[in-house]
Amino acid sequence: MTLDPPASGQVAQRWWFDSGSIALDFAYVGGFGDIPESLTSAAELDEWLANRFPGLDAASDRGLIDGKALQAALARLARAASAGESATAEDVDVVNLFAATPDIPPALEGGSRQAGRSRARVGQAFSAMAREAIAVFGPEGAERVRSCAADDCDLIFYDESRSNNRRWCSMQRCGNRAKVRAHRSRA
Repeated sequence: MTLDPPASGQVAQRWWFDSGSIALDFAYVGGFGDIPESLTSAAELDEWLANRFPGLDAASDRGLIDGKALQAALARLARAASAGESATAEDVDVVNLFAATPDIPPALEGGSRQAGRSRARVGQAFSAMAREAIAVFGPEGAERVRSCAADDCDLIFYDESRSNNRRWCSMQRCGNRAKVRAHRSRA
């Protein structure tokens, strides 16, 4: 995702935000914080899902509605977890509903026979993200959902570090800025 527009005459540099969780990544795709909504059509949903779940069937208009519902619930859960607040029952119910449906089964490549469908459905991708969200926002994972420590950033991420001490959304963005500010204040 590109957050900062390029100056006149410059080429845009892409800054990749790795939230640490595909469920959080999906929360950002529908408009989260200062990031504008980008899920406005089934084709945009297809494009986002295809990069993370190859071989999916095309999303329908119903898939877009379901995706927006899941995205909104994930975004609210992320905000609540990062602030140390309890999640609403409605958002928990949405995630649990999607998690209760079958997800994409793992398959070992190279076999001569195929079991089941050759292409997964969009709903199965939603189920996989909802199941991950249960781990991320559950009792063991919620303490690792954090807001960026930079004063001018409100991005939320899942801290996957072994020491559980990640402070910034990205070392290349906010972490670097904070270190430069600290260095300048010492000099």
